[in-house]
Amino acid sequence: MKSALVFPGQGSQAVGMGKELAKEFPVAKEVFDRVDATLSQNLSELMFEGPETELTLTTNAQPALMAASMAALKVLESEQGFNAHRQAAYVAGHSLGEYSALCAADSLTLEDTARLLRLRGEAMQKAVPVGEGAMAAILGLELGVVVKIATQAASDLYLTGAICQVANDNGAGQVVISGTTAAVERAMELAKLAGAKRALRLPVSAPFHCALMQPAQEAMEEALKGVTILPPKPPLVSNVEAKAVADPEAIRSGLVAQVTATVRWRESVAYMSAHGVMRFIELGAGKVLTGLIKRIAEGVTAISVGSPADIAAFSASAKP
Repeated sequence: MKSALVFPGQGSQAVGMGKELAKEFPVAKEVFDRVDATLSQNLSELMFEGPETELTLTTNAQPALMAASMAALKVLESEQGFNAHRQAAYVAGHSLGEYSALCAADSLTLEDTARLLRLRGEAMQKAVPVGEGAMAAILGLELGVVVKIATQAASDLYLTGAICQVANDNGAGQVVISGTTAAVERAMELAKLAGAKRALRLPVSAPFHCALMQPAQEAMEEALKGVTILPPKPPLVSNVEAKAVADPEAIRSGLVAQVTATVRWRESVAYMSAHGVMRFIELGAGKVLTGLIKRIAEGVTAISVGSPADIAAFSASAKP
């Protein structure tokens, strides 16, 4: 069965993630120890014990989620003999999860991935003063409708610098918008008028994946210049392109562009499904992507692996 490895983005973090893996499996603890050493921070203690308010900070959540994903992968490899190079057709990740995917495919080292995500989190947090930007989930409307609503919302305000864009196309009628606070609130009103089931402000600290993130994009462009990127094995399905990418320079450009671009998750999953993937394995914290995938691609299997119990369940599911 053709498989793909997928990696979650911000919002999937939770206090306690990775704790049981670290307790039970030395290979998982080694991942957390290496990330702690690289960042000169006891990030693993924050992951395992909290407080949640600190873990949720973008600068902590991004490398923490990556560490949890890589720990789960290492356990899958050591306990189940899983080999990403041989047994996965693609890797993909949602926003910051793209960095986890590249690490899993040996395109980036664990240490470079941790440093890049710490810088990315800091840059994204600093890009927009608190309160000036917002994000919202629009449920029950198609992507094209939400794109038009976002454009109208920004123009309705007649304000210089008003911005509203689609940040995530998550599939199954779930589209996330991002931009200046007033424009996002206006878009929520328009979405309800257009028949959206719900329009919800998201509890985030910055408006990700929109033009307001330009300062963060510039910071990542500079940071990525000095990082070695190898061809991923297996290839990456890019957030920006929604297709397989293996060329290191194309990957570098995509990592820069994705800071302000839409995360094309629905199209990415559809691409992998169309190319024969029948099993999606979500590695790390939460089950957000597993739920989305099941609603995007009919007939596929989607499982999450983030705990010792999940490892045992994976073993059972892999038996003929």
